Amino acid sequence: MKRNAEAAVWGALVADSLALGVHWIYNTNVIDRKVGRVNELLKPIVKSWHPNREKGEFTHYGDQTLVLLESLAGEGGFVPDAFGRAWENLFGSYDGYVDKATQAVQANRAAGQGWDQAGSPSTDLGGAARIAPLVLRYADNPGELAAAARTQTAMTHNQAEVVASALFFARVTLAVLDGAAPAAALKEVITRAEFAGSPLAEWVTEGLESAGRDSREIIAAFGQQCEVEAAFPASIHLIASYPDDYQAALIANVMAGGDSASRGLMVGMVLCAHLGMDAIPQAWTDDLKARERIAAALQQLSPSIPG
Repeated sequence: MKRNAEAAVWGALVADSLALGVHWIYNTNVIDRKVGRVNELLKPIVKSWHPNREKGEFTHYGDQTLVLLESLAGEGGFVPDAFGRAWENLFGSYDGYVDKATQAVQANRAAGQGWDQAGSPSTDLGGAARIAPLVLRYADNPGELAAAARTQTAMTHNQAEVVASALFFARVTLAVLDGAAPAAALKEVITRAEFAGSPLAEWVTEGLESAGRDSREIIAAFGQQCEVEAAFPASIHLIASYPDDYQAALIANVMAGGDSASRGLMVGMVLCAHLGMDAIPQAWTDDLKARERIAAALQQLSPSIPG
């Protein structure tokens, strides 16, 4: 379990970096014309939302995921105030994209609000998509994982469906680590009482029913945008369509355009929990600028993880 939980962290971060080159390009004809098939990590294209990023770096989602990983490593577990300090340090001198959720949190913190109140009302899936490091740390403790996944999400995205999405994907990834196939995990977890009455059930059904159909068309129909009601079912579609092919899933995700980074973090986490490190193309991990930081944090965190 531990090896695949580590792979889930790599799988999520690599997916974010793969998305960087054409992140938030909604017109897929532009992707086709300017880049072609995205099958390697790329520098963002001209007029990108991430002009200061280079090949192998992360979007602002991936950068926050790395900060969470390093906070867990330094503390031996999830300490909200420690993660909050690291998050604020990241954005204190950040030269990347600062989204509206981040701006809202910064304003709330400047007004004196604690981390239990500072979260924005953003509906973007990105706040939930950082959770792979938490799954690694708490793979042996579902209760701690659930609490940490909810808390880290609400610290920046304090919106009910986004927080529920973090819990759902944490539960799914844990089920996959325990041996369930991805689609089976999706179907089983959504039946749990904690998701009763949630719109997540409809999104899971829609995503599962779309499996095997053209991913670009399906994600366009769900919506390419950041909001959870679009990105969540799109992520389910990708997991259900490519359960045994991480590379194909992540390429399809990027080629569908829009907020491929938040979708990629979720999809990469679940699929690598299932498939392990061998599923990730070596060239993709080799090209990560933060490769050594990730490896060092995983090694530092390792003594805190049972098994």
